[in-house]
Parts: sequence; structure tokens; C-alpha cells
Amino acid sequence: MTNASKVDLVGVGLNATDTLIPLSSYPAPGSKVEYRTVNVMPGGQVATTVVACQHWGLRTRYVGKLGDDAAAALHREAFARGGVETQLITVPGGASPQSLILVDGEGERTVLCRRDERLVLQPNDLRQEWVVQARALHVDGHDTAAATLAAGWAHDDGIPVIADLDEPYPGVDELLEKVDYLIVSRDFPCRLMEETDLEKALQQMQRRYGSLLTAATLGQDGVLAWDGRQFHYAAAYHVPVVDTTGAGDIFHAGFIYGLLQGWPLERQLDFACAAAALNCMAVGARGGIQAVNAIEDLMATSPRYQAAYDRHIAPVHGRSL
Repeated sequence: MTNASKVDLVGVGLNATDTLIPLSSYPAPGSKVEYRTVNVMPGGQVATTVVACQHWGLRTRYVGKLGDDAAAALHREAFARGGVETQLITVPGGASPQSLILVDGEGERTVLCRRDERLVLQPNDLRQEWVVQARALHVDGHDTAAATLAAGWAHDDGIPVIADLDEPYPGVDELLEKVDYLIVSRDFPCRLMEETDLEKALQQMQRRYGSLLTAATLGQDGVLAWDGRQFHYAAAYHVPVVDTTGAGDIFHAGFIYGLLQGWPLERQLDFACAAAALNCMAVGARGGIQAVNAIEDLMATSPRYQAAYDRHIAPVHGRSL
């Protein structure tokens, strides 16, 4: 008999403390730039996704590593305030992950990361009950060995695995074989498959790894997904952008929320785009997490960016997929 509570989503992966510095434009090499404000906020790919899902009423668990510094205290307080169950491994004397984020006048961000190697999540840090007592698992693949073990446990138990990847980490192939919903950054498919055409790369990823869905988030161009039979496309919502930090994390949260509601894929993608758009209207990875009804209001009323692809089959430029 396990003593882990049953949750809707468990996340195994990154947390980070974000120091956000807004600038009118990105600094030129060799220049000196004055800044006026700094915001220190909790972030991190998986941690942010989990917090958003908890905000929308799902029961969640986060598994990760922290140091014993002020950044760790910030994360613990944020998880507790949000109601997220945590399984946190503390490294005495360790420095919690930090990101320095420069945000330009258009809301685009440049991220500088620092991680203490002692805070890499190891397979022996995990307990199987933390993973299998959930309806879905979300990983980012950074701590690849631990993510692979967790995904294997989930896969063996028929628990869907969602992955958010932006780098082809060493050993990632074994992880990807256990991922059901592989939703990655724009450049990842082409880099991984050594293929210049995004559509072909998504198809090749799905065939190689057996995923139910492969998809790439494309910023203001929306999201393109391949389900093994056809492409699905959702255009991004056109909103006043303050900061794009966390947009991908919130997109994944929106997708997972829709998946666990049993929504059709098209609605999952639309909801995820809308949730991400709202988050871009505020500062920080979690600054614009809004209620479900606010996201649905945006879906009903907001214009979209011009579509980069037709909604279901072919790109706008007419080439058959």
C-alpha cells in the first residue's frame, strides 16, 4: 500500500529562480545599458507548468531538487501558497537554479542560466509511488536519467507522459521512446532529426519514437502538431506582449489541462495558445496565469496572428504535407 496521494499531474524536472530585467532594447556588444527595475520570481519549466495546472483546479505534485538558500525558500513558499504537493530533495550548501532574464521592449527574452551540478536530479532520488499515483506525468528532460526512469514507470502503468524539450540532451532517445505527447520548441525537431523541414521532422520524430503526438510551439506563429495521420494547427492569439518568459511552460499546462478534461485535440491546442498568450501580458513565468473562464473569454473574443499554416492539412504556402 503506497502512502503517496493520488494526484492528476506529477511533474519531474526543472525549477529556477528568475531575475527579470526589462530593457527597451537588447544591449549591443560593448555597450553600457541602464536598467530601472528588477523582479525576482519563481520559474522553471516543469515547476511552472505544475503551478498553472494547480491554479486551474487540478491536484498536482512537483518532484525536484533545491539548495538551502533564499531561492529555495521562495520556491517552497510559492508551492505552498499554490497548494502544490511537493517532494523536494534539499542539497545542503547547494545553490538553487538561477536564471537571469533580459526582456526587451517587444517582450522577447534572453535567458542566462546557472545550475549547481549537485542539484541534478538523480534516478535514486525518485520514488515510484510519486509517479504512478498520478493521471499524467510531465517532464522536461534536463535531468535526463531521472526523467527517463520516471517516464518508464508511468509508461509501464499506462499513464500518459508529456514532455517539454528544447535541447537534445545526451541520452534523450531513451526518454523519448517513453513519451506520448512530445511538445517541443521550434528548433528542436529539425536539430534532433537533422532535417531542415519542420513538418518532415515532426513526422520523423513520431515514427521513430512512437509518440501519440509530436508538436512544435512557434511563438506568435502558434503551434503545429502531427498525430500520425494528419497535421493540426492553431494560430497564436494577438495580445499586447509584456514578457514571453514562461509562455511555453503555460502552453504545456494548458495542453495537459485539456488532455485530462478529455477535450478534442483542437480545443486542447487552442486553450493552450490562449493560456500562453494571457501569461505573456504580465511579467514573469507565472505572472499572467489566469482563471479558466478568463482563458475561454480570450478564445471567444481575441483576434489571432495571421496563420502560418492552414488549420488542419497544408501550409499556407500550398505545399502538401
